[in-house]
Amino acid sequence: MKSNQMKKPVKAKLIGGFLIVVSILILAFTESKDFKYIKNLEIFRSLFTELRLFYVDEVDSDKLIKTSIDEMLKTLDPYTVFIPESKMDDFTFMTTGQYGGIGSLIRKSGDYAVISEIYKGFPADMAGFKTGDLIIEVGGHSTKGLLLEKVSDRLKGLPNTEVVVTVKRYGAEKPIKKTLTRKNIQIKSVPYYGMVSDKTGYIRLSNFTRNSGKEVKKALLGLKENSHVQGIILDLRGNPGGLLIESVEVSNVFVEKGLEIVSTRGRMKEFDNTYKAKNHPLDTQIPVAVLVDRGSASAAEIVAGAFQDLDRGIIIGERTYGKGLVQTTRPVGYNNQLKITAAKYYIPSGRCIQALDFSHRNKDGSVGHIPDSLISEYSTRNGRKVYNGGGIMPDIEIKPEKLSQITLELYAKFIIFDYTNKYFSEHESILHPTQYTFTDDEYQDFIKFVDSKNFDYKTQTEIALEKLEDLAEKEKYYQHSAKEFMLLREKLSHNKAKDLESFKKEIKELIQTGIVGRYYYMAGRIQSSLPYDVQVKKAVDVLEDQNLYTSILEGNARKEVAEGM
Repeated sequence: MKSNQMKKPVKAKLIGGFLIVVSILILAFTESKDFKYIKNLEIFRSLFTELRLFYVDEVDSDKLIKTSIDEMLKTLDPYTVFIPESKMDDFTFMTTGQYGGIGSLIRKSGDYAVISEIYKGFPADMAGFKTGDLIIEVGGHSTKGLLLEKVSDRLKGLPNTEVVVTVKRYGAEKPIKKTLTRKNIQIKSVPYYGMVSDKTGYIRLSNFTRNSGKEVKKALLGLKENSHVQGIILDLRGNPGGLLIESVEVSNVFVEKGLEIVSTRGRMKEFDNTYKAKNHPLDTQIPVAVLVDRGSASAAEIVAGAFQDLDRGIIIGERTYGKGLVQTTRPVGYNNQLKITAAKYYIPSGRCIQALDFSHRNKDGSVGHIPDSLISEYSTRNGRKVYNGGGIMPDIEIKPEKLSQITLELYAKFIIFDYTNKYFSEHESILHPTQYTFTDDEYQDFIKFVDSKNFDYKTQTEIALEKLEDLAEKEKYYQHSAKEFMLLREKLSHNKAKDLESFKKEIKELIQTGIVGRYYYMAGRIQSSLPYDVQVKKAVDVLEDQNLYTSILEGNARKEVAEGM
């Protein structure tokens, strides 16, 4: 008994001593982190002060701070960014689809900005402005040589304020000057929906701003008024995402109430959430094909991933962008904001579609090659195998048609754009988008227009050959192979006239959709392009083959990969 009584105080002392040591270590660790934080802030403040006082030239303080902030955030992820007060309007537009302005898109054309898109029913449209108009003055001040964002800033402003805009129109002798009243511009998330065959409906969803779910529901109701509709194509190609909650609302139009659509997990518990379909769906049975590409990101990937994981529809197209990070904004003073990655999102199978490697993406930012060692396997509700690692892999992979070099150059150098301006000035009206065709005779007129512009280009093959010749000269091999290089150059040199004929089909399609857009706005342009779309055609084929559609969802179909021709 005495022995046991003596052991208890010793044991208690040991435990007490251990807790004290642990507490000291924790405190020291905490103090160490706090000390590093304070030390580095003090170093930065001191360094900045020394630069301002002693640098040989006067320094731009705002520029220095902005650069340091941007470079610091680059060490984290591509989506944690500083949003200065001057960019808050752009950020608001991205998340809400709303801004104060005249209702148009602009892009650079030489020394001026040109209207590249008119939104139907908004001030620019009501004033009679047209796609292709050059903006030469805003508020009485010339826009010549002005940066595009500066022109945009002048056009934007508080709703119900006036702005005087002067444009130069192709074929018009005098400039057109109008006083426009800015309005609150709300861009639709669903710019077009309609039937693409006797049995299949089509919905284009361009972004996830406020009320996207309601717009998709309205579109589906509109299509279901056609009693023959037996399948739906939901087009998310090029959709950059937006509001997470709208991805849930869009999914809920098609999936049962109570099903999990997405969950988020972050370091802070406040960002741990599970989002379920909370409304009664409109239709849980109609076959659905979701179209995606490398530009489908964030909220678009949530919808595509939920459809795939819940076996609610098939995914057709290319692997998606691979953005599974959730951002929130935090005020950082003086009307500036920090958009910070606060969580990752996980779709119903439990996988995160965030690309695991930021450093090996494609040129457009989408997912590059993912090593097998970084990929994990998951299962859909029906037991189909799906994988993480970056983006949503489609059930049917089909790549879009690749355009020829001459077509890309004609588009990039505004030749097609300028020709559609010419055509628009010469034709008061055209047939409906489903009936209008740009004829072969009209294409000959386009060729004459191209010749009048002294247009020329280089193919990628010619550019590669020039680089090879330069390298051969540097390494002193060229002189020994000059004759071979000359013969190769002759064989590989492009022939403009021949290329204009060889690639007539794809060039005509771009011209036709551009012309239709002049008369029937964005909706008409989309409608005009659908008959040539290989991914849409594939979706129609699968939706109208019930056995194939069912076999894919049950995991019995052979994985299909196709290349657009």
